[in-house]
Amino acid sequence: MPARPPIRGTVRTDERARAAYAEGAGIYRIVPAMACVPADEADVAALLRWASAEGVALVPRGAGSAMGGGNVGEGVVVDLTQLAPRRLEVDANRRRARTSANVTLRELEGAAAPLGLRMPVDPSSARWVTLGGMLSTNAAGARSVRCGAVRAWVEGCTLVTADGERLALVRGEAPEPAVAAVARFARDVAPAVRAAAAEVATRAPRTRKNTAGYALDAWLASGDLLDLVIGAEGTLGVVTDVTWRLEPSPAARLGLRVELDALDAIAPAVRTLLATGPAALELLDRTFLDVVRSGGAGDVPPGEAVLLLEYEGGSEAEVRAAAEAAAAAVRHHAARVTLSRNAAETAAIWALRHAASPILARLPETRRSLQVVEDGCVPLERLGEYLALLRGAAERRGMPIVLFGHAGDGHVHANLLPDVTAPGWERLAASLLEEVTDGLLALGGTPAGEHGDGRLRAGFVERLYGPTVMGLFRRLKAAFDPAGVLNPGIKLPAPGAPGGVARLKVGAGAEPIPADIEAALRAVERHGGYATPRLLLADGEAPGAGLA
Repeated sequence: MPARPPIRGTVRTDERARAAYAEGAGIYRIVPAMACVPADEADVAALLRWASAEGVALVPRGAGSAMGGGNVGEGVVVDLTQLAPRRLEVDANRRRARTSANVTLRELEGAAAPLGLRMPVDPSSARWVTLGGMLSTNAAGARSVRCGAVRAWVEGCTLVTADGERLALVRGEAPEPAVAAVARFARDVAPAVRAAAAEVATRAPRTRKNTAGYALDAWLASGDLLDLVIGAEGTLGVVTDVTWRLEPSPAARLGLRVELDALDAIAPAVRTLLATGPAALELLDRTFLDVVRSGGAGDVPPGEAVLLLEYEGGSEAEVRAAAEAAAAAVRHHAARVTLSRNAAETAAIWALRHAASPILARLPETRRSLQVVEDGCVPLERLGEYLALLRGAAERRGMPIVLFGHAGDGHVHANLLPDVTAPGWERLAASLLEEVTDGLLALGGTPAGEHGDGRLRAGFVERLYGPTVMGLFRRLKAAFDPAGVLNPGIKLPAPGAPGGVARLKVGAGAEPIPADIEAALRAVERHGGYATPRLLLADGEAPGAGLA
């Protein structure tokens, strides 16, 4: 590792600091060579110039809550949570917010709500996820069935390129052509992408959500480089601030629960319900319901699946009319339909969605919840088939699995629950990932619905898009990152970069780290403590911090 990078912020190479950054959400433990906490944007630029000159890999990181492994790596982890100045400005008249990348979604919600506004994308990580991280993964969430993913709400950002240059990207405006990355893109990439537009369109999955690869289709539609940076997972530059579009907060909400007795009822029920305009349309599979039932919860419905819906609007009468219309329309597909009458009953309906998390958090150390096949998205009409594929693949390997997700988008999250003391469990998990991915692609789906490729799915990108589009992705990466130092092995596979089911945080092959750091990282995982500063963990100054 070269000498200390020329930044004013913190640089740590000691074992404890490196161990504290070895894990994020997801399955990996990869101890980095160094941890840097840049003080400001100038530090970020200096760090990028240093890394490009020295050929040192950088791993940009926010809260560390991304699932695909894009927040861990063998090089230098760049913790962006302490960037100054910290900016959070809301313009109520224009319905816009400008934030530094290290501001969390919860902080933005807190500033916008008193003004009657919100940024509607709502990932389950809202308590701690940074807004730069949300942009970098094109995050989504339960309300994506109505509001879409982050891309629809980003009006601009500031990107520090691998050359150490500052690039302002504003939707609808041409970027500064003198910036080296912009010039290389215009010369080496844009003409080739336009020439291959038909291939790009043909290879794009016909799903409602997709974060696999780079968004060439979005760029072809808009002409905005901003659309290539959104979802790039820190592989094209480092985002330091973001401008967001906001919307008015709804005045009223009502919930609806739809119970289904057969997997083949899911697709027609979802199609019927989508036509009624829900803000959220979520899926709880039988595997999820079984886990909740095993925890002793009452009122857990029988059957194969439950759909949870929420309706939003400007008045109680408006949302009640929509919810009642939905209930009437879906009854012939459903075993039972429950419509809430007030806010308390709406909260009770949605409580089932969160009931499995504490149960999974209490699993013994011998059986861990691992996100191996956790982000597949299929065309809506294939949703029941995909659930059956996941269940069958897990059953054949004797591994419990918990399935839930965003039914309105055909999007399923999966928690595999292997016995990590059983010989060969890693091989079985890897074979499950291969089988499910092959089946998913055959169904017309994408392995990455809303969490990006990371290093977990980078090896599947070419299977999805084919060699021509993959070649365009590599050209794009080279134009923005000529030295290949920004998150190598993330989104696109790189020689020697870890990926797939390897370098895991559990099992006999896990890299050793200090026992107290390992315990602290496990507490972060169990309790959603991703807002805990990792260097405080390393220094023993924050035991349990943020782990409410």
